Order: sequence, then structure tokens, then C-alpha cells
Amino acid sequence: MEPVSSRPDAAATAEHARLASSPGADGPWRLWGPYVSARQWGTVREDYSADGNAWDYLPFDDAHRRAYRWGEDGMAGVCDRFGFLNLGVALWNRADDRLKERLFGLTNAQGNHGEDVKEVWWPTDATPTHSFATWLYRYPQAAFPYDELRQANAARTRNDPEFELTDTGVLADDRFFDVAVTYAKASPTDLLMSVDVTNHGPDPASLDLIPQAWFHNTWAWGRDDRTPEMRLADGVVQLRHAWLGIYRLEADGTPRILFCDNESDSRTLWGVSDGPECPKDGLDRAIVHGDTSAVRDDHGTKVGFHWQLDDLAPGETRTVRLRLTAIEPGSVPASAYFEAPGSSGFGDFDAVVQQRGQEADDFYREVLPVGVDDVDAHIARRAFAGLLWGKQLFRYAVGEWLEGDPAQPTPPASRQQRGARNAGWTHLDLADVISMPDEWEYPWFASWDLAFHTVPLALIDPAFAKDQIDLMIREWAQRPNGQLPAYEWNFDDVNPPVHAWAAWLVYSVAGDEDREFLTQVFTKLLLNFSWWVNRKDADGSYLFEGGFLGMDNIGLFDRSQPLPDGLRLEQSDATSWMAFYSLSMLRIAVELSRHDNSWGGTTRTFFEYFLRLAQAMDDFGSRGISLWDEQDGFFYDSVVRPDGGGQQLPVRSLVGLLPLIAVESVHPLVVAQLPGLLDEVHWLERRDTTLAEVLRHHERHDDQRITMGLVPHDRRTRLFTRMFDKAEFLSPHGIRSLSAAYREQFSMAVDGTEFAIRYNPAESDSALFGGNSNWRGPVWFPVNFLLVDALGVYAEAYPEFRVEYPTGSGQQHSLAEVTNDLMDRMVQLFRPAAGGRRPGTPKWYPSGPLWDPHPTFSEYFDGDDGSGLGATHQTGWTALVAYLICRGLATD
Repeated sequence: MEPVSSRPDAAATAEHARLASSPGADGPWRLWGPYVSARQWGTVREDYSADGNAWDYLPFDDAHRRAYRWGEDGMAGVCDRFGFLNLGVALWNRADDRLKERLFGLTNAQGNHGEDVKEVWWPTDATPTHSFATWLYRYPQAAFPYDELRQANAARTRNDPEFELTDTGVLADDRFFDVAVTYAKASPTDLLMSVDVTNHGPDPASLDLIPQAWFHNTWAWGRDDRTPEMRLADGVVQLRHAWLGIYRLEADGTPRILFCDNESDSRTLWGVSDGPECPKDGLDRAIVHGDTSAVRDDHGTKVGFHWQLDDLAPGETRTVRLRLTAIEPGSVPASAYFEAPGSSGFGDFDAVVQQRGQEADDFYREVLPVGVDDVDAHIARRAFAGLLWGKQLFRYAVGEWLEGDPAQPTPPASRQQRGARNAGWTHLDLADVISMPDEWEYPWFASWDLAFHTVPLALIDPAFAKDQIDLMIREWAQRPNGQLPAYEWNFDDVNPPVHAWAAWLVYSVAGDEDREFLTQVFTKLLLNFSWWVNRKDADGSYLFEGGFLGMDNIGLFDRSQPLPDGLRLEQSDATSWMAFYSLSMLRIAVELSRHDNSWGGTTRTFFEYFLRLAQAMDDFGSRGISLWDEQDGFFYDSVVRPDGGGQQLPVRSLVGLLPLIAVESVHPLVVAQLPGLLDEVHWLERRDTTLAEVLRHHERHDDQRITMGLVPHDRRTRLFTRMFDKAEFLSPHGIRSLSAAYREQFSMAVDGTEFAIRYNPAESDSALFGGNSNWRGPVWFPVNFLLVDALGVYAEAYPEFRVEYPTGSGQQHSLAEVTNDLMDRMVQLFRPAAGGRRPGTPKWYPSGPLWDPHPTFSEYFDGDDGSGLGATHQTGWTALVAYLICRGLATD
């Protein structure tokens, strides 16, 4: 796919104008947003244990009593970009044993398929500057079944489905409240919040609604003794903070106002006699348990506005409104953020909310292509909403975390020992708003997930998309040796190198010819490329190892672990990723060379390096073992012995299809501007006869176009036969991650040890990687996107080529037709089918008018029926569906 800018004029809509006025992270319209994590408990950042068990160190049951060190969590939470002041909602159905202040889920050990959120909610709308945002939560009217969910899942094995909230019966007969939260900004520092509560049950029901504001605890750790303050004056809460300045928070009506402090309840937790009198759980104790000894009526660092919504009739909705407004600037530069105080009170409230909602509609009409129908427009807009609500503040200074804080107990020495978690990343120091993979199950950045996120983000906020790519290569994130941080649980892990590809797509979609961005990314990725070459090509063979590379569980064994007795695993996917990386870097180098001849040398470097990778894929067989199996027509990993012998691992999976993604076709207009590139081709043919042979094998070129692919034509055709076979990879909704040919178990001996694998269309029955490692069959959206992206390149380069699709059907199609059909299968996951239910909806979600309008964006999808699996709010890489819709490549 050749990306073409769909970037509208900066002043096309009011939201575009706001984006233009706030291009960077410090822009005034970016000060406030939904940056509060959906889960802070159970994260590595909050873990100060000796054994690194983050789930147990700060569990859910302690979260309402313990002050967090590095961030906050909440429901429908918004905060400033550094997380100093937070705003969210709390609820009580008068049956629960605690306030509903945060979303509940199972820890890795508690879930029979790993960590698993057990709540129902949807991000329903958002603009990139968060001038307008809406969110919907479904709250049971009966007691939330915390213990039942834990116990039932503990009793199940990996062969059983997960026990979900709907299995408890607590949502039966629609006995739940819908809690709809809306935010609208009257100005960058004037935030309006409304909460609509609807009783969907058949009987009257009551609810306590407590919108809350709280300061992040920065004062208890011994690094900053300044304590912010909230104080009630004339019915309005005044909030003072050294950086933010002075804000006022007022409610429409006369709720009960209660204060406590965002400090740990050390008396209850640890038996400390002189602990805080009004700790973090003071509101919970007062409202749920009737104990008012831990709250104040006039000051604190946490405040709740308590409404008692008694006897809501069936179908009735009640609304509460609040307003947070800056009145004096603090140390934050006034010119950057602060505006003169807006209107106080609520006279203009409804008009502002209505206007911002209309401006959101105007914005997305510009973003979405002309002619897109209402169904696809709804899908894309919900995908964008999930992406934007998934932006969360990530604070983590690894050096301070390892060292511990002056006012707290010294962490165990084991945390800093060689090989301990993240001990080699003391330079990493982030306090940034980052696009998260999933707001509950993965509330931390994962660098390769993030690269995929930037592609749809570039359609609505190219400045933020660039900022996210740039963040991963800054000196406070990237290691001096060039390695990029992987993810919080293990920054040392190795993720596929997709950042150059993402940077090019973002650059192309933005359409602003921001070569400064492209140059900065390219120069830092040169370091990363060198790290890969020096660390993951053990013998200089141009065949790469790499590890699991995101491909959890689709191999016979854990590829992240070293093999015994000097064995080495040469990986088809690792080598393919490096070829893909080479071509992505070549693509950028070509663009830079068009405007600056000094980049010509890097163009030749990556051109030649790609050819050597292609040569290695071809010639490996001359050393006794190969990645290509001529009989099967497929690429496999190979185990190599010290003597050079070894064996293939003949498991057909994405590992063997990934060589297809390494393809690049240089447009004739570009070739015309780079005569040196064509001269290099001819010179290489004369200078190196071995590479010239590879060049003829892997490159089709003439005076008008240069096309290179890691897989030569004959092998590519055979891979297509497997890939488009319904009995193997082709599912109704995309390409499976493991061939369905293994519905019956496949086993083989590797160096005397027996291993087995079996296709599972849904959850994996293997604990090989722990957690949500379920790639033994499901459709995985990001790699499907890469495959169709590559097919689009092949289609443009070889428009006359036709292939049987599906395999065995006798029907011949062009690659363009195949590409469009595959993308259509992917988009169909989110379109309503007969009866209104969407194929990609998780099976445990009910159907009906209260459910079907809400598409879900799961982590991956059942390889047979397409139902959503894994993390239920992975509107990160799965939001790539919005790109497919907006690029107009998916057809009805």
C-alpha cells in the first residue's frame, strides 16, 4: 500500500485548529486528557518486592487503601499531563463491600488463561485534544461477584473457557446501571464533566454516585515535601498546587462534600499507630461502612461529591454536573497553559457540551473518506475513541525505582543484582503520555505495539503519532548501545523491529514532508539496526535468532530460552524481520536522498544488506540445513549444531509467512530522481557476481521501477498456496497464526527430546509463556495488516499476476483483488452480521439493543469464528481497522 496523505487543512474544523495551536506535548489543549490509568495496582512500577511478584506486592484488594508511588488509576479518569491532579468517578450500588473506584480483574496466576479484566465498559467518543470525550460503564445492581470470579476461574484449567462476569448472572434481566461520562473543554483549563446514570433493570434501583478529585501523592517519598491542598470555601472546592496553580471545582446542586488524604491507610494495612487519620479509603469508609472518623468536611488532598440517587425508575436517567476551572497559574508557564478564568457556574454548560460534540462530528467527517457508510464510520470512530482513551501517563524513573525513596524502607538488594528486572536500564526516565496497548491488561507501553498504534493515530493526530515514535528513540528511553526498551515487565526483551516501517507510514500519512522528523528517527534507528546486527546474528551468517519476537506459543518450544549443548536456532521470522527492517530503512534513505545527496551512501548500505539477507535465505542449504523446505514449499526455523548440521522444525505458522512482508517497490518517479540507485544496481552486477545472482533472483527492475522481495517469485507462489488455503491459514476473518492442519496434534523429536503442538482457534492450552500467550491459531490483527500491506506492494509491482484464491477454488484473482478481500474479512469482524451481532464480539457478551451497538476491539480473534479473545480493550494495534476504513481499501 502506497500511503497517500488525507490530511485536511489545519483550519478545516475547530478541532483541527486546536491541534494546530497545540502541536507538541506541551500544547495548551493537551494539558488535560484521559491520561489516568485503568490499572496502577499490579504493575512493575509499584512493585518493591524481593521476588518481583508485582501482582502480589500491590493487589486489587489493597489498591483502595494504598497510595501509589508512580501514578494513579480510576474510572473515566482525566488528569493533567503530569498526573498531579486527577478526576474520576466512584460508584456504590449499596450492595458492594467497597466503593467501585477502579476496574476489577484477575491477576496472571488467578486467571486460567492469564490476567483478565472482568468488567464491561466502552470508550465511546473522543477528539485528539480531548476537547470532547465520552465513556460508558456497565455497573451491576447486585453485589459485584469478586470472590465468585476468582474461585470459578481458579477451578478451571487451560482447556476450559474463562468464567466471565455474564456467567455469574449478575447482569441478567438488564439489572445494571449504565454510567455515561462526558467531558468537554470550554478552554484548555476549563473542564466540564457530566455523569448520566440510567437504570436498565425492570425494578426501581438506587445508586450512590461520587465524582472524585485527588492529588497524586508526591510528598510521602522524601523527594519533594511540598503538599498540595484542597479546601472548601462557599460551596466551591479550591485546589492549590505548586505547578498547576489554583483551580476551583464546583458541583451543580448540593451534594455532600467529603475530604480525606491520598495517603496509605497504614493503620489498617500494617498496624502503624500514628498513620494518617483520614487516609485514601476515607470516602469508602464513610459512604459504604458509615464510619465518618476518616473524613473531613473542609480540606484534604482527595475530595468526593456524594450524590444519593434513590429509586431510579426503570429506564430513568439522572445527571450530575461538575466544573474544574483554573483561576491562577502556578509555576507552569502561563503563556503555555493558563487562560483567564472562564465562566463560573453552569449557565453555559449544556451549550459548551453540545458545541464540542458537534465539533467532534465535524472533525470526523473530515477524517473519514467521502462515501464511507454509517456502519464503517461508527467502527472507525469507536476505534479512534479507544486509541485516545488509551493514552495514559507513564511515570517510571528506573534508577530511582531500583534505589528506593529516602522516606521509605530500602528495597531488597536483590532488585539491583545483575540479571534482575530492568537493572540495566537505569537511564530510562519517562514521565510522558503514551499510547498503551490495553488500558487495563497492558497499562504500560510496549514499544512494538506502540509502533502499530501510531499508524491510525497519524490519521487524526500526526503530531502525537510522531511524538510517540520519537519518544522510544530518545536518550532517556533508548539504550546507548541502540537497544529499544521492550515493555515494563522486561525492557531487555526483543520485540520485532517495526519502528522504521511505522515512521515511514506516519510521515506519509501526515503529508507535511516533515523530513526533520524522518531524519531524527532514521539516525537513531541506525544505532538500533547496528544493535540487531551485532547482538542477534551470532555467527555473521545474516541469519538471525532474536527470541520469541512476539510470536508466543506458535513454536514447539520457548524460543526465548537458550538451547542446550551449543545448539542454535536460526529463525525464519527473525531473519524476515531484519529484511523488513532493511527495506524500511532503505525506503527512508531513498526519501532523504531525494533532497540531500549525502544520504546516498546509506541507501546503498541498506540495499546491499538486504541482498545479503536474501542470499543467506537462499544459500543456507549449502551448509547442510535450510530455512526453506522445497518439498513443503514453506519456510521453517532450523536448529543448528556446532558442527553445522541440524534439522528443520516443520511447523507451518506465521513464522514461515513473514518472509512475504519484506518487499519494496520503488516508484518510477522516485527512480527518476535517484539515477544513482539504478547505477548502483548495474555496478553491483559487475562488482559482485554472487550478489548479482541474488539480485537477478530477488529483484525485478527496468528503467521505470525497482522491486525487491525477500521471497523470489516461485517460492512466493507456493507460499500463497498455503496462505490462501482454508484448511490451513485462510480464515473467514483473516490469516491464522498457526496452520489449521494441526487440528490433530503434531509432534517431533528435536535433538532427542519430543515436542508437540496443536492448533487451537481460541485460547491456548499451553502455559509456555504464561499470561495471555494464545497464538496457537487465532487471527492476529497487526501481522495480518503487515501481510496485506505487503500484498498491496506485490499487487502494484505485478498487476498482471494472478493466483488461485482461495486455494482449491479454481478461481483466479489479481493480487489487488486478494488484498481487498483479505482486508474486507478483517473489517467484517466489526460489522454487524445478521441479527445485529458483530463477529468479533467476545462470546461472553450478550446480544441485544443494549449490547450490539458497541463494537469491541480485542487483542486477537478466534481462528474459526472470529470472536474476540484476550484483552477486551486492545484498541491499540486492533485500531488498525480504522486505517483500513479510512484508506478506503476495504469493500462491502
